[in-house]
Amino acid sequence: MRVFRGRRVVFPDGERPASIQVERGTIVAIGDEADLPAGAEIVDCGALTISPGVVDSHVHVNEPGRTEWEGFETATRAAAAGGVTTLVDMPLNSIPATTSVAALDMKRQALRLRSGQASSEARVNVEFWGGVVPGNERDLEPLIDAGVRGFKCFLVPSGVDEFAAADEKTLRRAMPVLARRGVPLLVHAELPQWLRPPSGSIARYRDYEDTRPPEAELRAIELMAMLSRETGARVHIVHVSSALGVKALAEARADGVAISGETCPHYLSIADHEIPDGATEFKCAPPIRTADDRDALWRGLQGGTLSLIASDHSPAPPSLKPKGDFVSAWGGIASLELSLSVVWTAAERRGFTAVDVAGWMSSGPATLAGLSDRGSIAVGMAADFVVWDPEGNFVVVPEGLRQRHKLTPYAGRTLRGIVHATYLRGERVWQA
Repeated sequence: MRVFRGRRVVFPDGERPASIQVERGTIVAIGDEADLPAGAEIVDCGALTISPGVVDSHVHVNEPGRTEWEGFETATRAAAAGGVTTLVDMPLNSIPATTSVAALDMKRQALRLRSGQASSEARVNVEFWGGVVPGNERDLEPLIDAGVRGFKCFLVPSGVDEFAAADEKTLRRAMPVLARRGVPLLVHAELPQWLRPPSGSIARYRDYEDTRPPEAELRAIELMAMLSRETGARVHIVHVSSALGVKALAEARADGVAISGETCPHYLSIADHEIPDGATEFKCAPPIRTADDRDALWRGLQGGTLSLIASDHSPAPPSLKPKGDFVSAWGGIASLELSLSVVWTAAERRGFTAVDVAGWMSSGPATLAGLSDRGSIAVGMAADFVVWDPEGNFVVVPEGLRQRHKLTPYAGRTLRGIVHATYLRGERVWQA
């Protein structure tokens, strides 16, 4: 038996001193801090905080096919260093996309290969989302049977040819299948007719932002709420970016629609006026918006309209993010290793607690993905922990990040919350 003890253990109902007894990777008992069974191996965390491991339900690993963008070895190493004990891999931008069982098998084979080559510090739980694209409705049930946690679709072009946008006809074919099988549909919610195609290159961030107005998100959420109501499928809106998006979600939920939403660390910590012209490391879609939108996202989390925070870790080689042109640059922010600290830095300033953050970054994503044994510290749950110092500060040095490519919009920022160790089923997989 191994016992984790500390004065600051984060439970769903609060933070308090405790000891956590672990056998065969599972929490078997929880007592007070002094409750130490004879013969147990003690992991004494002292004044450091013990939180449930982060579950990041929105990660683009990109392997196979675009392993030079990231890959399982570097992604899982970055995850462990950031306190992430489970990541759920998106069906794109790998080649092939995860839209069939054959493609899923290729991803799992790549994961097994990388896990065998990597050090123990690079191993975390990896789960998978499938994809809904035009013409693959017959692949959906086989993918569910093969273990995907749900499905992702785009309502606008995804940026890669092998993952086509789903139109309303495609969704009406797919969503009854998902409703019957009880798995969620994750939606990139922008409607193409509301976008404003640029006429040329764009160096000014506000001009890029104008090409993807918040009305595109609003109308997409309204469409998905209608389809959820008609088909009975559970819908989850990924990377909500705007006050209009939060409002549309709140109204749909008040009407009884089975719809939820998430936001991301960059939308919660950065506002558009802070982004220098030409700084394409900040490019993502939907774009980072105003300080008022940022405040609305925090209110959405506080009130429960938004149920979770996920990184949307979407890396690419620096050559695909050339400085100065927001049109040609790849749209994605790599933040898998930094998400906990970015969120905590912003959350603490607004009066939120480590309990709040664990709900948004651990139990919320675990619930979305149907991972009933992860996301909180309780008897019967997997012993997945992050041990961290909420009062510790550090400066982001890109060269020290474990992700494959070091480009990050957080370079030089001082963040709060230092991860000291990460444990997967009671075994240490990373230590600072």
